[in-house]
Amino acid sequence: MDIRKTAIVIDQDLARQAGAVLGTTGVMRTVQRSLEQVVAEAARRRFVERLSRMEGLDLADHEVMDRARGRHE
Repeated sequence: MDIRKTAIVIDQDLARQAGAVLGTTGVMRTVQRSLEQVVAEAARRRFVERLSRMEGLDLADHEVMDRARGRHE
């Protein structure tokens, strides 16, 4: 993890509200958790998009799905 100390201007009321939602205390933890949440949300969106296109998935392959359900021939 590459960590750097920096100075930023933050709306304290917004930071407190975000901390309450995220369950964090302190600006540093709130900002860190917020960044983690943004990255995680982007990954979820990419996964949902791949799932909607069936990209890289074998869910439409009946043979694969039968094996997954324990229906071996």
